Amino acid sequence: MRPPDGGVQDSRWDGSGWDEVSVAAASSTGEASSWKRLSRKLCSGKLGAAMKLLGRVAPFWAVFILGHVTGYFVHKCK
Repeated sequence: MRPPDGGVQDSRWDGSGWDEVSVAAASSTGEASSWKRLSRKLCSGKLGAAMKLLGRVAPFWAVFILGHVTGYFVHKCK
């Protein structure tokens, strides 16, 4: 009995000493979807590092600006 093409292939027992498990896509075309290609591009390399940095810095500035605006209206002289 052969496993289907979209199955899980475990290469632990081929004698290489590596514990590798690969999951094949069940699609017949074999191409990654556009969302996967986009996420792979945005999450790797220099662009990925810049996106991670932006993801860490943006919430800080959002809270800072929100606190500044809120503090302005709370402590505004009448």
